[in-house]
Amino acid sequence: MHIHILALDQVFDTGLSTLLDTLSIANDLAVSASALTRFDLTIVGMRRSIRTRQGFSVPVVSATRCGPPDVVLIPALGAKMPETLRLALERPDVCEAGDLLRQWSREDVLIGAACTGTFVLADTLLLNDRSATTSWWLAPLFRERYPRVRLEESHMVVSAPGFVTAGAALAHIDLALWLIRQSSPSLAEMTARYLLIEPRASQAAFAIPDHLAHTDPLVQRFERWARRRLGERFSLSEAASATGTSERTLSRRLKAVLGKSPLSYFQDIRIERAVYLLGTSNDNVDSIAAQVGYADGVTLRTLLRRRVGRTVSELRTRTRTISNSFNDSQAQNIE
Repeated sequence: MHIHILALDQVFDTGLSTLLDTLSIANDLAVSASALTRFDLTIVGMRRSIRTRQGFSVPVVSATRCGPPDVVLIPALGAKMPETLRLALERPDVCEAGDLLRQWSREDVLIGAACTGTFVLADTLLLNDRSATTSWWLAPLFRERYPRVRLEESHMVVSAPGFVTAGAALAHIDLALWLIRQSSPSLAEMTARYLLIEPRASQAAFAIPDHLAHTDPLVQRFERWARRRLGERFSLSEAASATGTSERTLSRRLKAVLGKSPLSYFQDIRIERAVYLLGTSNDNVDSIAAQVGYADGVTLRTLLRRRVGRTVSELRTRTRTISNSFNDSQAQNIE
């Protein structure tokens, strides 16, 4: 399988190296297992060389002088936030890459992208009327720019005929493993074990609702109102009144910006708070459920499994590990 990794200037270092390393490891394991699968990798670009976001020079093969590959993968751009990403997407090399992607798509090349690389792909309009995912915190910007794409930002990897997209940052690994799995599920499993990667179907466990990159004042007012009332019964009419708008306008704005109803986003904030309390307090599940507005711990446990994909014990362990590591680093800085 001939794979081109389309590396544009200021590429996200980890994204590029992750795709290369994961697929190279799969090649090594395929040899040791006498498997027939092999991935022939070529780094291509729109210029003779590129610089990564961290300043490393990477020689590339001119993408315009290559024949069409079987697969092209687009790693993330180094731009991580809406303002810098908008500017990056206007660069001449990015626009030229879009023209080439459209040409390759007509030649039945499978096109994959991860993290902010999904914006490069979506800018071609090739994802219109198809399902896709992207970096969870950039979902509002993605919806704004590409309203015809069916965004499923909670998913780690989303495939559609001719295309596959992956979520934020280290979802580059998930993108590479998805590609390996199409040729050999057993090789993908072995590669994941070597990389110590467990199956990750969702980004939901990592998303932080108030870090979603949006600047909509109505959504911000709703969020502030919601956070003050997590332990109370949700009322759309009260929310609309408090934010100075109608129920219909509030519902339409949240759907347009976040792809959620007011109740769904309210539930997201409740779950975020519950996860925080599980990791930072010794309160039992029933007590935490009451603090975030649920009748009992059973309801909370069910919602955590459904929305986050983890059990209470898994969340307590994970959150406390992250919290302890942060506190240790803070203590060292103080010393």
